Amino acid sequence: MLPTLDAYLQATDQALRTLGARPRAQRPNPAGKARAAALTPAERQFAGALMRVNHVGEVCAQALYAAQALATRDPRLRAHFDAAAREETDHLAWTRERLDELGARPSLLNPLWYAGAFGIGLAAGAWGGDRMSLGFVVETERQVEAHLASHLRRLPAEDLASRAIVAQMQADEARHADEAAAAGAADVGAPVRSLMRFAARVMTTVAHRV
Repeated sequence: MLPTLDAYLQATDQALRTLGARPRAQRPNPAGKARAAALTPAERQFAGALMRVNHVGEVCAQALYAAQALATRDPRLRAHFDAAAREETDHLAWTRERLDELGARPSLLNPLWYAGAFGIGLAAGAWGGDRMSLGFVVETERQVEAHLASHLRRLPAEDLASRAIVAQMQADEARHADEAAAAGAADVGAPVRSLMRFAARVMTTVAHRV
């Protein structure tokens, strides 16, 4: 069964809201009162670059989940992807808020990142089926979890706000991976994992600067 017109419209609305609207979190920002911590100009610039990369990751997460929800024929799996996307919206809002506080901007290439991630998610769901789509979620979230762990090691020790946000994101991504695995994810295989790591390196390197 092909996706309905409503499903396509919902996917389009998701893209427009991700790229053009101010995201709103459902959960409180984990940074709390730590946002007032003083940073040197160099620390602020470096933390802003790292948080821009994290914000791009959340833009891509919105695209992936929207595409996979569009591709699946299973209403329960679609609900699973939609629920995960709502939590990722919290991450999107938190990272954008922190970018503003650090005086940094989002990536200028966000529309490109979104389009690429949407295409990958749609291909994973349409060509690989639901189990492979879930496997793609598992591998994506595991790689993101490791990436966030590296940011916790690199962020300035005084930047408690960014560190709190990244730590909560890391915990959520690990849970998303566990939930996808429990739902019947297939192993994507070593070649796909390597390709995903390469694509992630390109994205993080470019987004750190642009």
